[in-house]
Amino acid sequence: MSASASLAMTHLVPLAAEFDEDKVTPGVLGFIVFAVMALAVWGLMKSMSRHMGRVNFAEPDDKDGAVSDGSKSTA
Repeated sequence: MSASASLAMTHLVPLAAEFDEDKVTPGVLGFIVFAVMALAVWGLMKSMSRHMGRVNFAEPDDKDGAVSDGSKSTA
C-alpha cells in the first residue's frame, strides 16, 4: 500500500467509527439519482404513449380478391 493510501485510511477510520450503522441513509445523492431515474421513466412512458397513438392497427382491406396467405398464383 502506498504512503498516501495508508495516510488516507488512518484519517478515514476514525470518521467511520463515528457513524451509527443503523442510521445510515442514501442522502441527497440517492435522492437525486432516484429523481433522475423517475423523470427518465416518465419521459420514456410519455414518448411510448405518443408513438403508440400514431400506430395504425387496422389491417388493409383485401380489394382484389388475392389469396390471404401472400402467395401468388403462377397460372
